Amino acid sequence: MLVLMKQNATQEDIFSVKQKIASLGYKAHEIPGAMRVAIGITGNEGKIDPENFSMMSGVEEAIQVTKPYKLAGRDAKPENSEIPVGDETIGGKELAIIAGPCSVENWDQLLQTARAVKEAGAKFLRGGAFKPRTSPYSFQGMKEEGLVLLREVRAETGLKIVTEVKDVLTLAAVAEVADVIQIGARNMSNFSLLEAVGDMRTPVLLKRGISATIEELLMAAEYILARGNLNVILCERGIRTFEPYTRNTLDLNAVPVIKRLSHLPIIVDPSHGIGMWEGVSSMALAGIAAGADGLIIEVHVHPENALSDGYQSLKPERFRQLMEKIRQLAPVVNRTVGTEVNA
Repeated sequence: MLVLMKQNATQEDIFSVKQKIASLGYKAHEIPGAMRVAIGITGNEGKIDPENFSMMSGVEEAIQVTKPYKLAGRDAKPENSEIPVGDETIGGKELAIIAGPCSVENWDQLLQTARAVKEAGAKFLRGGAFKPRTSPYSFQGMKEEGLVLLREVRAETGLKIVTEVKDVLTLAAVAEVADVIQIGARNMSNFSLLEAVGDMRTPVLLKRGISATIEELLMAAEYILARGNLNVILCERGIRTFEPYTRNTLDLNAVPVIKRLSHLPIIVDPSHGIGMWEGVSSMALAGIAAGADGLIIEVHVHPENALSDGYQSLKPERFRQLMEKIRQLAPVVNRTVGTEVNA
């Protein structure tokens, strides 16, 4: 159920409704909106009588929610959510461009790449310190040392850091450095980890699992929202199908569907979606045309020597060319993008 407050509802009105929800044995979730506050109710196994709230001061109406994702859905918040990341925002009019290497490998590689993507107009740097890999023999990342390098590069460049957390054990270390904590596709259904980041207020980038449905992605987001962290960004990064010519099948259908179902911002990962650098730019532009709020793109100064995912990484010059195309496309879909800066 959702309790929709009137536009002129006071904080006392909101507090009274939340107290009433708690007295019934349920959990209240305050969801601020542009025009009014909604209060989501979770913990109930059956329907709740709207009359419990309809006569309370400041209440507009109480409505039943038919979808299982009560907090991620448009019923809870009709307008799009904008997720603050320091002085930047993901989900607003400006497209969020996240770029950088798959893995942090060394200081020179990370700093050179960070400078290149910033000069091209990106405001977020991606880079994995902890790398969950399919094979236990593959490069697993620099771990804590990689986090140190990410912190130093942020101080050097001012870019916001997006980096992946591997498990609950590494969460505290990652959270000290990350401006946005990434939950990778392999961990989308790691419910203990989802609950742990839900207890934080750091923004979370939640990637769709390789075989997950749209509803399963939204339900994973619900785990985070239900613990109180409303700063969730969804990511379409391709799903596993029968097609062997690309690494994954980038499901751009998911972008407009999720936009209809959920208020949460969604970005597209064309690098993992197609898995070969030659197709990254076209899929990136297609993602923006589909309505994505941003992109996460792998960029490496020497992809031929990369320790992971070099075959799908753009060289800095190719990334700069892509950013030029994005600047041409952005006004067509009523968006903006960061400007190129001098080296």
